[in-house]
Amino acid sequence: MRQLLAVLACALLAACVTPDRPSSSVVRELAPTGKLRAAINFGNTVLAQREPFGGVSVDLSRELARRLGVPLEFITYDAAGKVTADATQNVWDVAFVARDPQRAQDIEFTDAYVIIEGAYLVPAGSALQKNEDVDAPGVRIAVGRGSAYDLWLSRNIKRASLVRAPTSPAAIELFARDRLEAAAGVKQPIVEYARTHPGVRVLPGRFMVIEQAMATPRGRPKAAKYLSDFVDEMKASGFVAMALQRSGQKDAAVAP
Repeated sequence: MRQLLAVLACALLAACVTPDRPSSSVVRELAPTGKLRAAINFGNTVLAQREPFGGVSVDLSRELARRLGVPLEFITYDAAGKVTADATQNVWDVAFVARDPQRAQDIEFTDAYVIIEGAYLVPAGSALQKNEDVDAPGVRIAVGRGSAYDLWLSRNIKRASLVRAPTSPAAIELFARDRLEAAAGVKQPIVEYARTHPGVRVLPGRFMVIEQAMATPRGRPKAAKYLSDFVDEMKASGFVAMALQRSGQKDAAVAP
């Protein structure tokens, strides 16, 4: 009897920590080609890094493929705008991009799993002292085309002008080369750039909160529901927090 109870206890514990295998219909929607094609954006170093290859979005992709029981293929990009441009092209099955109403026309988002901040970079001697100062006539802001902050600034900037570069790293290069008044971007890489370039500084605080979510192309309702539950579990279990720590992203916050 004691041995039987021990076996039952082990089985109960396994049921608590091992997720149910997704239904075949979920697998078909998430991996219609027989493999999970995960879009990885190296333009956001909080989520993914080239060297060594990894990051929270890579870890989430691997865990999702393991649960689906399918091979994993990484489709890599250098800008989020290029990821979302492929949403209707049957190139990827899951992606890791910021929630935005414009993107939601073609993409079904989960809740956010990571929250990061958008910040401004300005020349060290700039008269701009706070985020609100940037939206002024004559101020040119370098942004990565199609990025979350490009979309947000396009809706909210009224007096300054946006100067777009192909990617977020290229926006910082454009800012420096053309002596623009500001560059906008994810706070962590902007702070790192300022640390090694004494001629610039980062404005305090943030101009926006960027909600990073998992996404799948629209028209896959079962896949979208499964992803939503998956993200909730990955946050609650500590998986996301541990993945951020492993990849050295200590300043990124797990979304509530």
